[in-house]
Amino acid sequence: MLGARGGWRALRRCPSSIVSSSSFSSSFSSFSSSSSLPREQRAPAARLRVRQALGAREAAGEVQVQGWVRSIRSQKEVLFLHINDGSSLESLQVVADPSMESRDLTFGSAVEVRGKLVKSPHKMQNMELKAESIRVVGPCDTLLFPLKAKERHPLEYVRQFPHLRCRSNALGALLRIRSEATAAIHSFFQDHGYVHIHTPIITSNDCEGAGELFQIETSNETQKSAEKNHFFNVPAFLTVSGQLHLEVMAGAFTHVFTFGPTFRAENSQSRRHLAEFYMVEAELSFTESLQDIMQVMEDLFKTATSTVFSRCPRDVELFHKYVAPAQKGRLEQMLKNKFVTISYNEAVEILKQASQTFAFKPEWGCDLQTEHEKYLVQHCGEVPVFVINYPYDLKPFYMRDNEDGPQRTVAAVDLLVPGIGELCGGSLREERLPFLQSRLQRLGLADTYQWYLDLRKFGSVPHGGFGMGFERYLQYILGVDNIKDVIPFPRFPHSCLL
Repeated sequence: MLGARGGWRALRRCPSSIVSSSSFSSSFSSFSSSSSLPREQRAPAARLRVRQALGAREAAGEVQVQGWVRSIRSQKEVLFLHINDGSSLESLQVVADPSMESRDLTFGSAVEVRGKLVKSPHKMQNMELKAESIRVVGPCDTLLFPLKAKERHPLEYVRQFPHLRCRSNALGALLRIRSEATAAIHSFFQDHGYVHIHTPIITSNDCEGAGELFQIETSNETQKSAEKNHFFNVPAFLTVSGQLHLEVMAGAFTHVFTFGPTFRAENSQSRRHLAEFYMVEAELSFTESLQDIMQVMEDLFKTATSTVFSRCPRDVELFHKYVAPAQKGRLEQMLKNKFVTISYNEAVEILKQASQTFAFKPEWGCDLQTEHEKYLVQHCGEVPVFVINYPYDLKPFYMRDNEDGPQRTVAAVDLLVPGIGELCGGSLREERLPFLQSRLQRLGLADTYQWYLDLRKFGSVPHGGFGMGFERYLQYILGVDNIKDVIPFPRFPHSCLL
């Protein structure tokens, strides 16, 4: 109600900008009595979102809807508008008297419409708004506006306009899906008793040990780099993972998770890499089984996907209809079946026996490349595949030693999905102090990670965890080829314009 009153006061301050009709044609005569009352005597209109208006079951009295014009069609006796405010893929039809049309009322213009919500006679829509007044809040020059009415712009085209592409149907749908997926992931963990931890974005740790880090310096530090004086007294970086911080918290809370931005300084402009992306990470205490970690990964994936499909079906349908027509069937099948599990040893043997020629020859002890991951998924029937027990020397220091003979492996797992490759990665963590000390000493990291060793001295328990790239998850469920099309703003070079 406060919002409605605020909108009403704004209308009173701008009487000259309102286009209204004092005498409607016969189909609008029912509104003439309320329209002729002085503004001071008219009740404030209830402010509705487009989604609320479309979902209404009954007609409503005077309401106010704000949004942007998606289409406009003028006939001799009636004016039709479709307006959208981002709350749904569908737009709300507005029926108005032709006298309300103005030069500024165009595709892309921002409007505020007051009128009555009524049942629509058309089968394709439930409700429509019969306008009593239309106010153009912000005009739009349709000649200069890069998005055009009644055109389905390819994702490659709208990528050129990072500041405007959210107004396209595809990106609007994508952003609503991102929002629902984010909520679904949080709900999954909260429903299963996890505590949400805000892990630092600025850190001195390199969790992955790959050296692909963005280092942070102040402008003064950059100018006086020869002095080597750091703002934090030590080199600082943008985080590549919140895992080590989660492990700290897993010493006090048995189930923790984080969901935040991470950064990788990979100099790649490929369709599957981002310098900045969001990561979902979780840690479970008192678990000695890699299967426990894998079950959480599978349950999270299936629960979040089912929730997204049920919460925004029309948005998902847009992608499955126009971007990836076969994706819907594959996902429905995936949700019904258990994920496949193979060992790293089995994966290497499958690749060696493949008739396909790979750019990177598969050998035991070498990391699986994207081409290998995609083949393994295809070989297993185009379903998600867990690959477990990777070579000891291939993985970071914190992964648990399997102590399994000459071909030494660790209790690690990657989840591979069709068309993408690796989606999730996890492991049991090495909770045994002597094993961890020995490995850190060999790597020359014992002093750097003394605090990490301390965690094994005071109440250490078997534990494990995993991480999932959020954008890769969206890329998979929507069937989008380029990962840059599932983020709100494209990264460099376009984002430097904003």
